[in-house]
Amino acid sequence: MRSKRLTRRSRISAAVVLLAIGATITATTSPATAAPAAVAHDDFNGDGYPDLVVSAPGGTVSAKKGAGYVAVLYGSPGGISASRRATFSLSTPGIQGLAQVNDNFGKATASGDLDGDGYADLVIGIPGKDVGTAADAGAATVLFGSRTGLHGADSLWLTDGSPVAGDRFGMGLATGRFNGSGTELAVLHWKDIRTYGFNAAGGVRHASEAAALSWRHNVSTPAGLTSGDYNKDGADDLVLLGIATIDEWLYPVETHGSATYFPGGPDGLKYGRYVPGGPIGASGDINRDGYADLVMGSPADSDDLNEVLLDGGSVDVVLGGPDGPGAPGSASHQRWTQNSPGVPGTDIRGDYFGAAVSVGDINGDGYADAAIGAPGNRVHAEDAGTVWVMRGTATGLTTTGAKTLSQDLSSVPGTAEKADQFGSALRLIDANRDRRAGLVVGAPGEDTNDGGAWVFSGTSSGLATSGSWWFNGAKLHAPSPDARLGETLAP
Repeated sequence: MRSKRLTRRSRISAAVVLLAIGATITATTSPATAAPAAVAHDDFNGDGYPDLVVSAPGGTVSAKKGAGYVAVLYGSPGGISASRRATFSLSTPGIQGLAQVNDNFGKATASGDLDGDGYADLVIGIPGKDVGTAADAGAATVLFGSRTGLHGADSLWLTDGSPVAGDRFGMGLATGRFNGSGTELAVLHWKDIRTYGFNAAGGVRHASEAAALSWRHNVSTPAGLTSGDYNKDGADDLVLLGIATIDEWLYPVETHGSATYFPGGPDGLKYGRYVPGGPIGASGDINRDGYADLVMGSPADSDDLNEVLLDGGSVDVVLGGPDGPGAPGSASHQRWTQNSPGVPGTDIRGDYFGAAVSVGDINGDGYADAAIGAPGNRVHAEDAGTVWVMRGTATGLTTTGAKTLSQDLSSVPGTAEKADQFGSALRLIDANRDRRAGLVVGAPGEDTNDGGAWVFSGTSSGLATSGSWWFNGAKLHAPSPDARLGETLAP
């Protein structure tokens, strides 16, 4: 049965946290050469081509519904292909733990060269994992890259040292050079953010906790993480994404997107300040000034006192600068909705404009562009979903040449149907290294929650719908029923 439309209350929650696999499912991967000295954060086999990570957190693994799995599609001169893949779960040999119902393996993912060997590594969040007697305490596993790609052998298992029921360790992940040197991992859970450094002693990899960060209640409900060097000081910074709640007489009456900035430096991350934003975010250099910029979505701000959603969603663009992300109301801050002049479409309550965002250079002009998802947008059917693409310029995003994508287009495979949720997850990725990022769009509600992902090529004139294709779990020879494949696409 196709999933029902979300209620107002459950939509807010969804915006905050958006056959058994007995072994790794693997086909021949693209030939790998010796790993370069510096590697892209998502090149797991060191061949110079970025790789795509697609999660199916609802997948049935070892007869456990909702245990989840992650698929990796390796890049190549021809881009990504469903035939060059590897699939991982808690039933993959070498990965610690056993698959359980509703583990949500892959609910969050992040990548980077954590051990400094020239191959990117993949971190997989498992926020629904029971740890001992602590239900939903959460965990994360680290898969290390190699000449032949990712593998389960020598993986690391991370949990809170004192697991707490409902803590959902691993609900948000990000990597970065937070102290200006080696790549570290940041892990979000309900209590705080933990950062980890990695090293190899005697050929065995280790993770050591570097710091625990508090957000000082600026964000009452944490949702995720993103990272980048927003002040261009040589050390990556971290942004906690979330939702702030306004109470009246002990009752929440309003929720709105909110974020907290943690600048990096020689001593690691430290508390910075509030940043206007939302629970969804991505980073990249939109105005080509060398500073990382923030794109943040607030898909479901609400005013419970008046029993309404404030609008159909919004997106904030916060440009980086010498002091980090810009201040609200300044030239460094833009806010976009479907009511903004030049933005295609009509702002309608429940569209969830901004439920997914991704940043990358589509046309090769040196300016990062932005893709924005609205999985609740009606396209001849309720919650069919739409994606907006806006170009980057020296002053930020522009509506000039803005386009929309949906399954309603004749050149896009499939049909816009009720509850497809096309645009729930997005990933701009240059998988063939032609300096033009293509777009991958997740639609986890496709075919009554089996899910799927659509692939579009980048060209000098923007995204091309001709030649686009799609895949689901069945095309990856992985579990498909109710897998919700495409719910998460690694940044």
